[in-house]
Amino acid sequence: MVVGCLGLAACWAQAQPMAMQPVPQNLVQLTASATVEVPQDWLTLTLGTTREGSDAEAVQQQLKQALDAALVQARARAQPGRLDVRTGNFQLSPRYNREGRITGWQGSTALVLEGRDFGRIAALAGAIQTLTIGGVQFSLSREEHNRVEADVQSAAIERFKAKAGEIAKGFGFSGYGLREVSVNAQDQEFAPQPRVLAMQAKAVSADAPVPLEAGKSTVMVVVSGSVQLK
Repeated sequence: MVVGCLGLAACWAQAQPMAMQPVPQNLVQLTASATVEVPQDWLTLTLGTTREGSDAEAVQQQLKQALDAALVQARARAQPGRLDVRTGNFQLSPRYNREGRITGWQGSTALVLEGRDFGRIAALAGAIQTLTIGGVQFSLSREEHNRVEADVQSAAIERFKAKAGEIAKGFGFSGYGLREVSVNAQDQEFAPQPRVLAMQAKAVSADAPVPLEAGKSTVMVVVSGSVQLK
């Protein structure tokens, strides 16, 4: 079956090759960024212990007792946002000999303290005697990160616009039009030797605050894209 054209205009349009899109002129690719370094305001401190023995139930009970004792102390000092408490991994696994037979059991448990009140967390970590420090991590809280990123993003966009205007003026144009743009945030955290701090923490006396020192986080926003000079 042959399908005809609906009128001369339609037939003429079908017969014409597709019109070539004009190549954009006076396009410039450019990138601008803004960076800010801010003190880390969030601490995550992990306490833990391990036990081993020939009886799985006995090892599990020992781990539970150590964790329960630490939880009693931690919950008594917890304050939302300042010192939050949560349990970490609780693992129990068998040990085997060369013949593949179970010769014993080993397990571990963890308690995580986190929040903005470094002093409160340090004091609690020093007071807990049934668990030892396994990790220390500083970072930005979600609220602080969002606030800082919003400010840095605005600065990066303004730099992009200023740079585009300068380039347009340098080439003898009165302005520019934005064609495409991408905005990317990048974070980098710097903590002062967390492993050393953790080792020092194990050596402190009972009820002594754990020595802690926060680092800084760098938040950077990169704006890249193309503009058409006008």
